[in-house]
Parts: sequence; structure tokens; C-alpha cells
Amino acid sequence: MPALNHPRPHTETLANGLRVTLRHAPDLKRCAAALRVSAGSHDVPLAWPGLAHFLEHLLFLGTERFPAGQGLMAYVQGHGGQVNARTSERTTDFFFELPPQAFSGGLERLSDMLAHPRMNPDDQRREREVLHAEFVAWSRDAAAQQQFALFDGLSAAHPLRAFHAGNRYSLPVPHPEFQHALQDFYQRFYQTGQMTLSLAGPQSLDDLKAMALSFGAVMPVGEKTPQLAPTALMDSSHNSYQQAGERRLDVLFAFEALPDSSPEALAFLCHWLSAAKPGGLLAQLRAQGLVDNLKAAPLYQFAGQALLHIEFTVPANVVLTGIGEHLLDWLGFFAAQQDWAELRDEYAALLQRQQQVSAALQLARLDSEQRETGLSEQGIAALKEILKQIGAVDNFSGPWQLPTPNPFLRAEAPTANAGLIRGQTSAHRGLRTFAQDRSRTRRERSPMQFSQALPDNTAEGAVYLRWRLESAPGSNLQASLENHLLSLREDARQAGVDFSFSASGNEWLLKMTGLQQPMPTILEHTLKELTKPVASSSQKTPALMPIRQLLKVLPDRCLAHATDSDDWRQLWSSARWDGLATGLSAQTQAAIGLALSRVPGAADNHLTPPLSIGSQHLWSSVDTGSSEHALLLFCPTATQAIADEAAWRLLAHLCQTPFYQRLRVELQLGYAVFSALRQIHGQTGLLFGVQSPSVVSLDLLQHIEHFLKGLPGLIDSIDEATFIAQRQALADQFDSAALPNGQAAELLWQGKLAGHSSDYLTQLPLAILAIDRPALHAAAQRLNNAEGGWRCLASGPCPSAPWQAAK
Repeated sequence: MPALNHPRPHTETLANGLRVTLRHAPDLKRCAAALRVSAGSHDVPLAWPGLAHFLEHLLFLGTERFPAGQGLMAYVQGHGGQVNARTSERTTDFFFELPPQAFSGGLERLSDMLAHPRMNPDDQRREREVLHAEFVAWSRDAAAQQQFALFDGLSAAHPLRAFHAGNRYSLPVPHPEFQHALQDFYQRFYQTGQMTLSLAGPQSLDDLKAMALSFGAVMPVGEKTPQLAPTALMDSSHNSYQQAGERRLDVLFAFEALPDSSPEALAFLCHWLSAAKPGGLLAQLRAQGLVDNLKAAPLYQFAGQALLHIEFTVPANVVLTGIGEHLLDWLGFFAAQQDWAELRDEYAALLQRQQQVSAALQLARLDSEQRETGLSEQGIAALKEILKQIGAVDNFSGPWQLPTPNPFLRAEAPTANAGLIRGQTSAHRGLRTFAQDRSRTRRERSPMQFSQALPDNTAEGAVYLRWRLESAPGSNLQASLENHLLSLREDARQAGVDFSFSASGNEWLLKMTGLQQPMPTILEHTLKELTKPVASSSQKTPALMPIRQLLKVLPDRCLAHATDSDDWRQLWSSARWDGLATGLSAQTQAAIGLALSRVPGAADNHLTPPLSIGSQHLWSSVDTGSSEHALLLFCPTATQAIADEAAWRLLAHLCQTPFYQRLRVELQLGYAVFSALRQIHGQTGLLFGVQSPSVVSLDLLQHIEHFLKGLPGLIDSIDEATFIAQRQALADQFDSAALPNGQAAELLWQGKLAGHSSDYLTQLPLAILAIDRPALHAAAQRLNNAEGGWRCLASGPCPSAPWQAAK
């Protein structure tokens, strides 16, 4: 098995004051950059709340050298990467991930937008309205307001109690005083002494350092600017308070004058507080029927201050009295442990596993935090100080015990086994490709296809198991099953394997991705748990913003309608299963084959084609419980041919930036505006989404339709050299050298559902390169004619013909 990615990045401070962390991780398929500016919303003058957040937005609006259509966001999206930024209380972070060949271009654009922002007054006025729309949504969002209310127990003088989001009233763009404050904030903080650049990728340290030097050479040089320490978190001598709400109890602890290592100590404490192992706090409180869940996390950390939040989710009609006492008693038990040696070992092991499976972007962002991997000696001292300030003493009365070790963290590599997968001959041992499994002359056909499309000599792999049911699992049963698997999922995640068990319509899907070494054992444990009776779950599903609600519902609507059932025995008895495993070594395949003996239901490798809606216009109205308007438009390809998929992918690639520019920047319809290609149950389609505080669903749809009608003109406006370059950039995203294993596995699974052959990943980039301008025009015409149908999910009612309400 390949070695772990190096757990510690190289760190140094360049001659110009820029701090850099460089991580050479040869197994990575992509590269990432994370830039942290030590300045945030609490560093803004009191007269201009929201200024830091506003500046973050302005920096993405283009420069003289790279206008918006050629800037960082458009560039990253054009190369299939991801990009974002975040303004916190005392920091502002910019981060992106790209394939190696495009990485230097991304760094060039990041440095240019930070060093040479235009800050055009017209751009400022438009972007202020976007921030105002975000503020309106935030002020109406119950979960966001609940989160903000957590600070009510703090001192009124502390900046956590103040408003920092920004709106059209707090950001008076035309006023000279505001412009002076904006420029002053930028000049004081956006310079090398205030920045940390973290790079992660497969390149050598020398190459990464050369990129960091090039980045730093563009940035304004300066010395570190001290950030003013805030007032005390609480006015009184008390350092904690509680808030009771509907089916929840929030306990908050405020800390002052903590050591520098307190962030790693708080992370360690929160991990063990939230652990659901037998004998722990959560397990005991669940056994007594007092709580459903517990989540611990620091809400704030700066200059020795910290605010620890422990959220208890409780069943209906439960008296909250006593939960706080149990918490303090457990903390007393925890404080009594001698330097937490066993817990430190396991914690370090799981952090190393997490690093091994982390993507480049996760690693770069982790490095920008500059924390230790585990709990250092300094961290132990900080943890003792934290427990001292809480008032946790080493006497306790509860029957607490240390959590049992994670069974998957130290699992040995699977041994070779001569056991054969059902339906498998000794000559083949299950190594069937898609093409072999599709052969009509083959008598023995396995429902689990072991794809050889990905190399089997890497540390990672993927397993997909699908059950097709006679009825759709009811929401209560699905919630109960997901709750039943929570502890197992957490153990698996700590061991480097992410898995989900989700329902869409009348299908269940178990998906595992990550380290292949523990995967067979995790699969065996999961299948065993799935066939046990489950208790009804009383947990409340957290509210999602309207556009996210529509995205969650969309996969269900793309399957045939089925009646709901909460009878898990009946559902399993009628289930038919098939699956896909990829990237697995021969040893892991053999072990997976043994685990498959536990799969409930009947094996069935008969593929059903994706549901076609013909040329219909189907509308689903979804009650989002919000005053905001949201709409999704999903436009499937007319056929399952790879040529059609390639054309749709190129259309999506060319549409992404113009669609965002038109609907969000120019028309300012809303702040959640996106377009992308999506594959749902093997069906490829273009997906457009908008959420707006003021524009109703039908008007949003008309704006999207108007954009789609302009596609021929958009195609014609691209010069030939740019057309060829963008087509090549899209094809390069499917190069096996740059395609992360998890994404490759998902493409293979969707390819299987669509009925494609085992060389799907090889054919797809070739098909993209074969799309010329006339073929793209023809695809745009088929899209506008809705030859594959249009499916719309919206918060508003169904309009008139050609739209019809979906059944």
C-alpha cells in the first residue's frame, strides 16, 4: 500500500514577510491553494459593519489584467476546479483547487485580484445589492437567527454581539468616508506581513516554493499589523450559560487567557465529547432517553479567548433538567485521566488517516490553520487549563468509561482468500469488466461488477451497492436507518472511509469511498446492521435553504413514483441488488466477495434504463416553508449516447460563467445562482438553479429560458482559438492523471447505470474533443426544443402549457 502523505508540511517565512506552508503529497491528483489574511469582520471600524465581507466580494469582480470573465472564478470553473472565500471574525480565507497543469494560472489570478483590485464604484453598488439580498435571507432564516442568538449571554461590548454581515444601509458606497475606510482596511491588511499562503499538490517542494515566490512577488509588502484584542467575553464572574429551545439545549463556556495551543486542545476535547461510544456521555444520555444527539464545537477563538458550544438535541417532551449536571460529571471523569495517553494515540491515528484520504483543498486549508496533528505536550497543558476554567474536577459519580477503540482504525490489510464470489468461477475470481458482464453468451453473471477501469495499486477504492424496491422507503424508516448507522459511519470516517446509505424514490444506495484496506470489514459490519430491526427515530431534520431543499428532492423526482412503506422486512424481502466496485486490489476484492454473502435481497444484474420523460415539461411544486423563491431546471439529454453527453458537457462548460454573470451580476436576481452538468441515476442533464428573495418562480424560469435561447449567439461569439482551448480544458478534466478517485468512481457508477461499456472514461474525453461548432449548435437546438424533456422543481405553482404537473 502506498505510504501516507507526509503529515507535516514545510513552513517558512519569505524575505518579504509572506508566511508559506508547502505540502508535497505525491498521491494527489490535484493541487490547491489557501490564502489566509489575518483580518476579518471584527477588525472593521464600528461605523462600517460588513466592510470586510464586502471587500471579499469586490475582489472577485475582476482586474484590469483579468476581467470577471477571465478572473479566478471563471478560470477555476472552466478547468473543473472549485473556488470559494470566507470572511470570519478575525480572518479572511481565499481557496481553490485545480488540476496540476492549470494550477499556476490560478495562482496568477489570485495574486492579481488581491494585489490590483479595481473597486469600481458601479461594481461596488451592484455587489452591495447582492450582499443586501444575502442579509435579507439571513435575517429570515430561522437556523441562522438561532445561531446568532447563541451569543446573547455574552457581554454587549464584545464584537460577537454586533452585526457584521453588511447590507445596503451599513455600506454607503457613495460616501467619501466609507471609501476612505475601505481603502484603509485594504492597505493595512492585504499585504504580505498579514498573509499565510498554503500550497498542496504532487509537485516537489522546490516547485511549490517557486510558485509561492512568484505569488509573493506580486503582493504589496508590509509588516504584520496587530489586531486589537477584544473586551472580555462575559461581564460577570461566570464563564458559562445555557439556552433552552424547542427540542434543544445549548451549553456555552467562555474562556479567557488560554495558551497558544488551545485550538488543538479544544478540537481534542470536542472529538471525545461528541463520541457516541458505549460508556461515554452521549451513550449514557441516550440510554436514559434524555438526548438524541450531541455536537460540540468552538464557535470562536482569538487572542486567548474561546467560546465552546455544546448542543444537545432532545426528544419531544423531555425535561432538560439534569443534562448540564451529567455534562459536568463526565468532564470531571475526563479530567481525571492521566494525560489521556490512549485517547491521544487513537486521535493521532484517525487524524493521520484523515490526512491520507484528504483532497488537496482539504490539506491546504488544514495547513493554513497551522495546528499540530494530534495533541502535543503544549496541547495537554492547554487542555488542563480549559478544564480548569470550566470547573471540571477529577471527582465524578457517573458510570463513565473510556470509549472502546475504533475497530477499523488499526485493521490489518485483508488476507488473500480462496473464497469465491457467488456466481464466480475460479478462473476469473470476479474480475469482470462491464463488457464481460454485458456479454449475452456468459452463463455466470455477477450482480457485483468489479471494474478494472481504475488502477488497483493505489490506497483508495470505491464500492456501490444498490437495492431496487417494490415500494419507496418512508421518511421515518429512512431517518431511523440513517440514525442507526451514525456510530458506524463515524468509525468508518475516522478510518478513512466515507459511506452513505441514502434513499431516492424506490431505491436504496450504499456508497463507500476512501481507503480500501478497511473497506471489506466496514462493509460486513454495515450489511449486518442494515438487517437488524431499527427503533423509530425522533430526530428533527435540520431546515435547509429553499434551493438546497429542491436539490435534495430532485433525485426522487427522477425515478418512477412508488408508494411509501415503513415496513423494513417487506422492503428487504422484495429487494433486488446490484453493484460496482472499482480501484480494488485482488486481495480486497476477495474480501469484499466474502462480505457480499450478507447482502439482503435477491441478486439481480438486470439493468433498467434511466427513466425517460420524452419531450414533456414536468413541473413539481415543493413547499419550502420559506418566503424566498427557488427554482431548479433539469434538462436531460435526448439519448443515452456518449456523443450527446459530450455535447451537453461542453454546453455546460461554456454556460457556467455567462449564466452566473447574466442572472446574478447583471440582473441581480438572487445570490444562489448556478448552472452545471449533473448525472442522476444514470441520466445526464443540464441543471440551472436560482434562489431569489423577490423574483417569483415563473419569472426566474423565463430568465433561464431567455438565456437558453441566446445559446446560439453565445456559441458564435467564441473565437475559434478559445473554442478549441475550452474544449481541450474540458476534456483534460477526465484525464486519469488529474481525476480524483472518488470522482472517477462516481462517473463509472453513473456510466454503469446508463448502460455504457467499461471503457466509458476513455471514450468520454475523445467524444468531447470530437464536438465541433455545428454539433454544438445542434445540441443547443435539441436543448431548446426539450427533446429530452424539461423537469422543473420550484417553490411556486405550475404554470400553463406546455408545463404539466408531475405525478
